[in-house]
Amino acid sequence: MAQQTPLNDDEAMLAKLGYKQELSRTWSSFSNFAISFSIISILAGCFTTFGQGFNNGGPIAISWGWPVVSLFILIIGFTMAELVSAYPTSGGIYWWAAKLGGPKAGFFAGWLNLIGLVAVTASVAYGCATFIDLTLSTYSTSYADGYSLSRVFVIFLVVLGLASVLNIFSGHLMAVMNNVSVWWHVVGVVIIIAILVVGPESHQSFGYVFGERFNNSGYSGGATDSVKYWFLVMPFGLLLTQYTITGFDASAHLSEETQAASEGAAKGIWRSIAYSAIGGWLLLLAVLFAIPDDASGNPDNAGVGGGGVAYIFTSVLDSDVAATILLISAVGQFFCTTACMTSASRMTFAFSRDKAIPGSALWSKVSQSKVPANAVVLVAVVAALITLPALVEVNLGTEAEPLIVPTAFYAVVSVAVIGLYLAFLIPIWLRWRMGDTFVPGSWTNGSKYRWMNLLAVGEIAVICVYFVLPFVPGGIPFTDGFSWKFVNYAPVLTLGSLAALAVWWSVSAKHWFTGPQVTIDQAVVEAFDD
Repeated sequence: MAQQTPLNDDEAMLAKLGYKQELSRTWSSFSNFAISFSIISILAGCFTTFGQGFNNGGPIAISWGWPVVSLFILIIGFTMAELVSAYPTSGGIYWWAAKLGGPKAGFFAGWLNLIGLVAVTASVAYGCATFIDLTLSTYSTSYADGYSLSRVFVIFLVVLGLASVLNIFSGHLMAVMNNVSVWWHVVGVVIIIAILVVGPESHQSFGYVFGERFNNSGYSGGATDSVKYWFLVMPFGLLLTQYTITGFDASAHLSEETQAASEGAAKGIWRSIAYSAIGGWLLLLAVLFAIPDDASGNPDNAGVGGGGVAYIFTSVLDSDVAATILLISAVGQFFCTTACMTSASRMTFAFSRDKAIPGSALWSKVSQSKVPANAVVLVAVVAALITLPALVEVNLGTEAEPLIVPTAFYAVVSVAVIGLYLAFLIPIWLRWRMGDTFVPGSWTNGSKYRWMNLLAVGEIAVICVYFVLPFVPGGIPFTDGFSWKFVNYAPVLTLGSLAALAVWWSVSAKHWFTGPQVTIDQAVVEAFDD
């Protein structure tokens, strides 16, 4: 009888969880941190959704909202770090849910996580395409004159295609790219902050940055002292933070490719959140202080509300310098897109490995490079399809003074946030319910889980309610001015998906989905234990 090859500690841990080592375990702990840091990408989220925060609340939604929401997200990260330390598998969230709550919990958590990951891949790729277009438009006036949503969508498809090709080529290449991405983000942010400090001729006051309220949502006639402002408009602005600091579950999805994963993946989650929170806040403050004045000498809230960060950069800086900032951001967003594709494809692979996705045999197949290439293609195709509504132009202004708002983009962003965070909620709640019978890994929250997990569940529940509401009054059915182009279709996709999953589970899936499958001979585990 052939001698069984000894397993190392990571392979033994994976074997005890039921899986053989199929993916190449070449990622260091730094690479694991790097992918979550890259997906969070403060060069992406801080800029692409800046308008969401500014128009819904004004500067205070950013200067105060960012650090407050970041603390809540860090607590969510701590609860997930404890879970990945105990169960370091590519399935991540759904595997934890199935382990702690059974197949049904795993089924719903897995599909919510997958929906969120595909949506975040789509939204980041679209944001990247937008910034590539802005960069080229800043360099060339003739190019800018030919702007259209169709042109941006074509660039979006090219970005998705390139990210897919790079992911299919090699898993190790992705680790290298994410390592480079960390330094691109760090150096890039430092350069942008330095430019915004020394470049503009004047800066806004501390009173403006930390005290100015602004309401360009259309609710309450622009009022900033109403109950609706504080409890509806302002929370909409917090989408900026909640969307930017997400996707950190990538550290879990890449745990089967990470060395010393029980410790490295756990630290990758919370460190990526903490460092992004600090760097993102400094970057956003620099942008807020650089906001230009209008012709009357007052802060140009209207101009910034319509033009976002690109308007700020081009108004206070030389066009070449502004284009350089946009280019730094666009490259960072491309790194982010490739990392999102990696995370989403690994989740697709793992979920298919456990027979949860139609055509599982195809999506769980690994190429000669030990990469789930078919899963990469599936993610890219679905991401392109769900972003098709971004081709519809939405003008919240007038024909003379247009205010083009990418409502469909914000809807995809909402789907990403809701899907991911609802998926996180399930195992976080189940771990709290399990109490002290939970067996932790090498990284643990100790007794602090009792309040951390409950606080995390509460915060997720609140943000999910807000992100299915209409962003503008024109999106409220049965009211004057209602139009389908203003509708936030996030609740349609999210609730529709949940309803479809509930029917699918009741009619079919509960009869065949039994949770995580075993792909390794138990004798291998027993041989290692002996």
